[in-house]
Amino acid sequence: MCGIVGIVGKEPVNQIIYDGLTVLQHRGQDAAGIVTIDEGKFRLRKANGLVRDVFQERHMQRLQGNMGIGHVRYPTAGSSSSAEAQPFYVNSPFGISLAHNGNLTNATELRAHLFKEARRHINTTSDSELLLNILAHELCESKLMELTADNMFSAVKRLHQNVRGAYAVVAVIIGHGMLAFRDPNGIRPLVLGERETDKGVEYMVASESVALDIDGFKLVRDVAPGEAVYITEAGELFTQQCFPNPKCVPCIFEYVYFARPDSKLNDISVYASRVKMGTYLGRKIKKEWSELDIDVVIPIPETSCDIALQIAHELDLPYRQGFVKNRYVGRTFIMPGQAQRKKSVRRKLNAIGEEFKGKNVLLVDDSIVRGTTSEQIIEMARDAGAKKVFFASAAPEIRFPNVYGIDMPSPNELIAYGREVDEVAALIGADELIYQSLEDLESAVKEQNPGIESFETSVFDGDYVTKDIDQAYLESLESTRKDNAKGKLSEPLENGLEMHNEEN
Repeated sequence: MCGIVGIVGKEPVNQIIYDGLTVLQHRGQDAAGIVTIDEGKFRLRKANGLVRDVFQERHMQRLQGNMGIGHVRYPTAGSSSSAEAQPFYVNSPFGISLAHNGNLTNATELRAHLFKEARRHINTTSDSELLLNILAHELCESKLMELTADNMFSAVKRLHQNVRGAYAVVAVIIGHGMLAFRDPNGIRPLVLGERETDKGVEYMVASESVALDIDGFKLVRDVAPGEAVYITEAGELFTQQCFPNPKCVPCIFEYVYFARPDSKLNDISVYASRVKMGTYLGRKIKKEWSELDIDVVIPIPETSCDIALQIAHELDLPYRQGFVKNRYVGRTFIMPGQAQRKKSVRRKLNAIGEEFKGKNVLLVDDSIVRGTTSEQIIEMARDAGAKKVFFASAAPEIRFPNVYGIDMPSPNELIAYGREVDEVAALIGADELIYQSLEDLESAVKEQNPGIESFETSVFDGDYVTKDIDQAYLESLESTRKDNAKGKLSEPLENGLEMHNEEN
């Protein structure tokens, strides 16, 4: 999972992009990058680390120009190579830089085809660099010195026909403008915003609406699945649907966990959807688990706070903040190694003994993935004096790998894989374990937008919306993950980037 930002402005956009990336930091803490266009040249700074650490004053001063894109990276399959930091760059045609959120499911075939047909070399293992070269190849096919909006849209149409998977993309093309597009299933989010200035209208695209808010842009709408948006350097806006039969099948995990509560995606408030998750889960507990003698409802901060508060309301029970979160420790979920995740939990949370001592507590979390964190938190609650610890998850059992950009590729790492609920409860040490049903989760999210018929829910039901995932693919993905974790894949050199990347 990554975060992307793109702006065509009337004044320098470096600070706007920086601000946008800071509020999208939750989408990726591994690396950050910004590219701007200044006097016909790319100005690039990217490196591993948080936004605040990657960009110093000297870097910001060099990132001049009224158009640019930014990216925060989340490492998938255990890889955290600095060579895969985005945005990527190619010099032909014209000069293109691209940032991408998602994952391509036919990357292996695309890589081979691109080398055979276009003699294009992909310098990293990143499918984002692959996507950039596919776009560049399609734009080269026009064989025109000037690119029109129609040329741009034709290139995206051809790209959609060949590429499978999840992708939200923003790219800048020297001498032309900014292009943004979304996969035909709309798995990954992308929103469009605008703001009026004395010099004219400025446009911005981003992974979440919160990035628009922080920079004073008004949310216009979501970029539709399969749609492309092209904004010229002069600020002219063009849009076109580039796929014949698009479907809006957004990833439901955006609402469960990834997106900020103050964002709005696919015309759905993330905050409101989480409140509804609490409503449905509270009603389920009241109906099916009425025998539980619960004294207090306690969230595991922070995603589950709104969910837990609503559960407490439904059950007419006290809601308490029983854990204090250290905000200066990285999120455990996106750390590449299991050992790192395990070590960091107690550094990340500390229990308030008064809220646990002698009580039967209902802990609420957004989901249970590997179970390592849940087990340690339950242990912390018992150490703090809890008599019984019940555990509720706002999401159903996660039993299947994710192939669309979330770091859940190996089923053997998923605690619910091949296990019944009572077995999972025993493994994490809960007296009782309660999962939200998939039907209730979908109802909670789609209530604000009934036009969405279905969501991408493969981690729960194993149904992959792109219909191209088989056991051989999953085994290959798991093998790649293991190789990355062992360091078997060599880190490629960043040839061609040194003279552009502002490293000092």
